[in-house]
Amino acid sequence: MTTQKIKLMTDSVSDISKEQAEEYGIHMLYMAITVDGQGYREELDFTKEKFYKMIAECREFPSTAQQTPFEIQEAYEQIAAEGYTDLIYTTIGAGGSGTYANAEYAREQFQKEHPNCTMRIHLVDGRNYTAAYGYPVLEAAKKLKNGASAEELVEYLDDWTSHAGLYFVPKTLKYVKRSGRVSAAAAFAGELLGLKPFCRIVNCKSSVLQKIRGEQNVIPKMVEVVKNDIQPQSPYVILTGCDDTMSKAFGEALTKALGYPPEYYWNIGAAICCNAGPDVVGFAIKRKDNLD
Repeated sequence: MTTQKIKLMTDSVSDISKEQAEEYGIHMLYMAITVDGQGYREELDFTKEKFYKMIAECREFPSTAQQTPFEIQEAYEQIAAEGYTDLIYTTIGAGGSGTYANAEYAREQFQKEHPNCTMRIHLVDGRNYTAAYGYPVLEAAKKLKNGASAEELVEYLDDWTSHAGLYFVPKTLKYVKRSGRVSAAAAFAGELLGLKPFCRIVNCKSSVLQKIRGEQNVIPKMVEVVKNDIQPQSPYVILTGCDDTMSKAFGEALTKALGYPPEYYWNIGAAICCNAGPDVVGFAIKRKDNLD
């Protein structure tokens, strides 16, 4: 049997930090983002903390761009040149970005241009955003260090992402309104009434589970949903932004409710910030099989 030399790859919408990627040998593709007419690369040109300030102070709403087939094919060629037998690329959810389709196209072009290359390219649809697929990629990197095969890693990633749920509450409706996720009138009414939308994303489909009245009710409502939706004893990740006060309190409440702590406090990046703002609290879990 041929010894496998495996490389994991993902994009910065996973919100895996540059430091984590370097530590675990994950090849990262960094999202292009434009702020007030200036082009940047997420994580390379600014930290998450700096972006929280940038989005709060910018004059025009930031715009993001998906990974191009050319950029992806360049990564394939670089990794093949390094002698890898298998590349496992987990992308931002196909339902929210054209990156997965671009990755498929880039794979076809790569194979046409390099017919003698034997490197296998496995594509995994992340089906979501931020930690909902960033967490399993990080865990896959740990499994790889412990000797997991490419087939085992792909199976693990596909299972996790197919069950992943991302849930969050923006503390202000300012950014949700600007992104167009809710109408300006609805956002204004929500602010007047002290309502905060409890949002859920599953398979890149977003919905508002409920509208929570008063900040003091946010944590109890989120704990209730976690207990109902999470696969028993499975790991979970808490999302945090520019202010981690509520996230830490939520982590303490969940640790008490579930009997075990979160795996990580995961800082959100540009993709979630542009739609929910830099000040959110939330979580990513592996959901039960019987949930819709």
